[in-house]
Amino acid sequence: MKKILLITVFMLSFSGLSAQNMDNTKLGALLTKNSDTIQGQEGNWRFAINDRLFICLTDEKNNRMRIISPITEVSTVDETILKNCLTANFHTALDVKYAISDDILWSVFIHPLKELSDAQVIDAVSQVYNANYTFGTIYSSTNLSFPGALGQEKDKPKEQKLKKRKI
Repeated sequence: MKKILLITVFMLSFSGLSAQNMDNTKLGALLTKNSDTIQGQEGNWRFAINDRLFICLTDEKNNRMRIISPITEVSTVDETILKNCLTANFHTALDVKYAISDDILWSVFIHPLKELSDAQVIDAVSQVYNANYTFGTIYSSTNLSFPGALGQEKDKPKEQKLKKRKI
């Protein structure tokens, strides 16, 4: 019993070391530093990188945040493209996902706010950008993929020309 208590105390003493203590002030500064333009206020920013629109929303009280980027209206995509998005969510989208809300297809990163490090925020923005940029071709957020994604014809997303609309 003493060993279990000692191990528990030991683990609890180090559990605080992993917390990053990200907050709206730090996040806003990172987004401002790494975007071409930015507007909004703490907890609700709109910013652009290479003409791609991003929105970052936070809820400090509930320790949540999301970085999202609109891709296209759902009405402009067919079932095959939506299936490619779902396949990519499993193999190549990694930390971001393709998602639908308000009849818009988005690339999305969702994470607890305070546990984020500066590097994770920058990586998240990069992955959201890449998932948006590669939509319709390789549907990927990074150069990495899980086995079975690329190179196997049955899992390889079909490349299609898409009509994108500005949102």
